Amino acid sequence: MRPLMIFLIACVVAGSAAAHPAVRHRTKDIDKPQAYFIQSGPASFYGQRHDGKMTASGTSFDSQDFTAAHPWLPFGTVVRVTNLRNRRSVKVRVTDRGPHAKSRVIDVSAAAARELGMQRRGVARVSVKAFYEDQDSPKPPGQ
Repeated sequence: MRPLMIFLIACVVAGSAAAHPAVRHRTKDIDKPQAYFIQSGPASFYGQRHDGKMTASGTSFDSQDFTAAHPWLPFGTVVRVTNLRNRRSVKVRVTDRGPHAKSRVIDVSAAAARELGMQRRGVARVSVKAFYEDQDSPKPPGQ
């Protein structure tokens, strides 16, 4: 009976590697930048009516800068925001807290919204990613 169990276990282990092709191709992803923060959900933007107002980071808001408001990412963190509908992407720096609508994950400036193609609708489903290579320091902010 033992040889049969060993045979069955060997078949299961061998089959699980075949069921996960990403395991076999892991070496292909070595040169790709690795994100240390990934989030997705609805995004909105805030525009010119906020120009000149003080942000939570202490800077003056300019709707033509590529900035964003995130609930808890450290100020100064650079994130890549990608509109999941049209795949347009932009880098923004977190300078403020928000969004104030609970269902949204990030607010971007009007300039970033224009680049993302979301200004007409006002809201878009996005992915938000922070990469080590985009930050000013080699370690992510706050670490």
